[in-house]
This record gives sequence, C-alpha cells and structure tokens, in this order.
Amino acid sequence: MDATRTTAYIGIGSNLGDRAGNLLLALRGLAEASFEIERISPVYETEPVGIDTDLKFLNMAVEVCVTGVTPTQMMARLLRIEYLLGRGDKSVKSPRTVDLDILFFGDRKMETEFLTLPHPRLHLRKFVLCPLADIAATFVHPSFGVDIVDLLANVNDKSEVKRWDPNHDLPGQLAATS
Repeated sequence: MDATRTTAYIGIGSNLGDRAGNLLLALRGLAEASFEIERISPVYETEPVGIDTDLKFLNMAVEVCVTGVTPTQMMARLLRIEYLLGRGDKSVKSPRTVDLDILFFGDRKMETEFLTLPHPRLHLRKFVLCPLADIAATFVHPSFGVDIVDLLANVNDKSEVKRWDPNHDLPGQLAATS
C-alpha cells in the first residue's frame, strides 16, 4: 500500500433527524476511520438543492489527512459511515441523515464509475463553497486553476446559505436563557 500522506476535503450534510448530532457523529466516524481531522468549518444552514424536500440542511466541510489510503478506499469508508448513520441508497436524491462527499483528494483528478475527483458539482454549489472557503480559501481547484474564494465569488447559485445559529432552533424560554 502506498504510504503517501494526502490532504483531502470532505463535505458533510444532514437534513433529517438531529441534524447537528448527525454532523457530530459523522466527524466521529471520520476519526474512527483513521482520518486525521485537521480543520473543521463552521456549520451552515442551507436550502436543499436538487432534492425534492423543504427540509433545510446543515452543511460543513472538513480537512483531513490520510496516509496510505486511495481515493476509492476513502469513498468506501465514507459510504460505510453513511450507512451506519442511517443513509439508504446514495443514488436517491432525497432527504438524508448524513451525506459525505469527497470534494478534493489532494490535487488528484480521476473519473470512474464509482468516484469523480474533484467533486464534479462543487463549483456550482454555494452550500459546499461557503464552508470550504472557511478552511481552504486559497486551495486551487486542480481542474479550473482557480481558488475556492474566487469560485465562491463567481458562483451562480442563488440559494440561501447562512451560518447556523444553534440557539435559533431552541424553544422560546430555552433560547432566551442561553
């Protein structure tokens, strides 16, 4: 097995059940899958894009380092985490407890039936670019030669993406005392 150390970026989203709890469980799953978590973005609340639901998502991005792991092995581990957290068929565009996507695996480019790198739609999605810009603003997209901040500044996605306030969802009296 190749012992190369690689920095990768993962997008995490949830819009079913305890959304924040699902994000935390996904982070725990990443650590248990031997991914060294280097940086974690703030959490954003976002409108669903390309999915038939009104349930808002919580989204974030994570920078991880891996050693001796191929992109395909990484994706297999992410799918296992999704499955363990209640995600059904990944191909179905429906609400989900957790969604884990490899956004970048170093500067690697690949296209297989199983995985495309960099993620083929990340440059079109504000809900991916906002948290990614918080942890990897100057990372240059290997296919476009443009950094994340510039991709975000030029994205045509008009969906609502805002920093999540965990106190916003608390019942009246609880929110007032926190």
